[in-house]
Amino acid sequence: MKLNETPILLRRQDIILAYTLLRLVFGINFMVHGLVRIGNIPGFVASQVALYEGLPVPEFMISIPAFFIPIVELISGVLMIIGLQTRNAIIAGFTLMLPLMFGVCLLQKWDTASSQLIYCIVFFILLSGYSFNYLSVDSWLKNRKN
Repeated sequence: MKLNETPILLRRQDIILAYTLLRLVFGINFMVHGLVRIGNIPGFVASQVALYEGLPVPEFMISIPAFFIPIVELISGVLMIIGLQTRNAIIAGFTLMLPLMFGVCLLQKWDTASSQLIYCIVFFILLSGYSFNYLSVDSWLKNRKN
């Protein structure tokens, strides 16, 4: 570093706030995805099965994961928003991305695959930065025990 350069300093409280806001906005996104689908899971499953019609994939490999998508989105989104079981919620959401990514790649929907990669990057940031999850129910419960 040159003498006249100012080092970039990240304040811990700013990282905690940024982590919390990212967790909240991402939790809202995931929760609403699940919320709009949860009332019509059979319709959602049917729409997913129809998307893959004509591909050499057995219907049960589409319908079974599709049934759980809204449930996982809704529950993990709510948990991320309130910061309860945050790590598990992030892992559940991240794991959900595996069959979703496989599916859109089978369909060759590369724009959707790119969007899902962004979701994976956010999940990576949230999981790897979990030590900054101070503004959460998890942290409150941990501090309450101590």
